[in-house]
Amino acid sequence: MPQTDHARPRRRRRPFRWAAGFLVLVAVAGYFVVQRASNDNAGVPYCTASADGKSDGKSGAKASGRFDEMSPEQAANATTIAAVGVSKGMPDRAVTIALATAMQESALRNLDHGDRDSLGLFQQRPSQGWGTPDQIMDPVYSAGIFYDRLAEIKGYSRLPLTVAAQKVQLSGFPQAYAKHEPDATVLTAAFTGAGHLTCTGPAPVRAGDPAKVRAELTRLLGKNPLYALPPAGGRSGEGAESEVTLVAKPGGGDPAARIGRVLAQWAVAGSRELGITRVSYDGKSWVAGKDGDRWRERGAAAGTNGAGDPAAAGPGQVRIFVRG
Repeated sequence: MPQTDHARPRRRRRPFRWAAGFLVLVAVAGYFVVQRASNDNAGVPYCTASADGKSDGKSGAKASGRFDEMSPEQAANATTIAAVGVSKGMPDRAVTIALATAMQESALRNLDHGDRDSLGLFQQRPSQGWGTPDQIMDPVYSAGIFYDRLAEIKGYSRLPLTVAAQKVQLSGFPQAYAKHEPDATVLTAAFTGAGHLTCTGPAPVRAGDPAKVRAELTRLLGKNPLYALPPAGGRSGEGAESEVTLVAKPGGGDPAARIGRVLAQWAVAGSRELGITRVSYDGKSWVAGKDGDRWRERGAAAGTNGAGDPAAAGPGQVRIFVRG
């Protein structure tokens, strides 16, 4: 039989194979969509950072886009890196460099292993003077020492990201940092500028520890003088919740507002682990397991609380509610 006669049946069957493959892809994609959309205990929690490209006139962050490939663990580490940088007074460019570096070195996971004795978010080595293993495995410490060494580099904010990161890290693959710059820029804008972080999943079912939340916020703030943690209060009055409130000190201005934004995003990222049920700041509120896990605008502030919303934050406040 001629060769062309053999070819015709194969061409007829090919569309069926394509169709079957397409249906498999649709089924797999549908599975993950359902899993992500699920808001019960069977759902797969994940976090999305969004930046709308608008300048808020304060931080100057203007990146636009979405980054939605984060687990809650990765989001918590990313917001910790950003919060440490902001509390130290580092500019957005420094936060972007730090995030891109951690994305390359650990995929924003606090690894207890690595090349030779490398550890943690930035794969820092105890043998190279980065600290003890316990210190390096502490995200607040590891981010802090990364920023300290970055700040020692003259003109780092004007250098290409790969060059600045390499001067700190001394990596064997310095160009690898470049591919993470777009996503790191979006994360920076989401945490410190005109953007936001959302995390899906049910409201925490286990009680949180407000003392632990206060302790973590104190560590994140470090020696920053712009925010204070008032003495611990009692129940919020709405169910079994305790409140942890951050208050900007008078005259803090835009730098204090920037800190408030990033700490609010940090609270959302850590909501599952810390038992946080609600976060409110700057006229917006986030409630775990409700409103599609999106930030919602609340009524205009009336005195301390927003009109019609007893959990709304007043000017200069970040209000965090922990399940009792």
